[in-house]
Amino acid sequence: MFRELVRKKQALDTKECIEILKNEKRGVLSVLGDDDYPYGMPLNHYYNDEDGYLYFHSGKHGHKVDSFIKHNKASYCVYDQGYRKENDWALNIKSVIVFGKIEIINDEHTIYDIARKLSYKFTNDEKYIEEEIKNSGKATLMFVLKPEYITGKLVNES
Repeated sequence: MFRELVRKKQALDTKECIEILKNEKRGVLSVLGDDDYPYGMPLNHYYNDEDGYLYFHSGKHGHKVDSFIKHNKASYCVYDQGYRKENDWALNIKSVIVFGKIEIINDEHTIYDIARKLSYKFTNDEKYIEEEIKNSGKATLMFVLKPEYITGKLVNES
């Protein structure tokens, strides 16, 4: 069902893909939008080691939400900062694409737990995090991308 990489030598193993998902803060979620046009938007995410799922937060309404309610299949692309070999101009980038289905999370405990974990990717200021959850928690939509296929590769820009 899912395509394999053409350039297999560039493939990342599953462990490398997971490390990128855990360590990088942002990616681009792509869904099937209005009139079946692709709709991609930058988001931050939390990769949960316990279940292998990617979690996102959002407002409760909008194009993105309407799109994945209508059609829950999505892809999410994440890439690292890259590196340059000594005396080389070309950037080497590791990227990961996750294909899966989106589900909305309705359990308040899970929403707040994941919101805290996601927040810690950006700050360790617990007072700030708790205040944000207190003020915005009820207006937050939390959703999960349950991976069906994960692929990654190393690309050299030259």
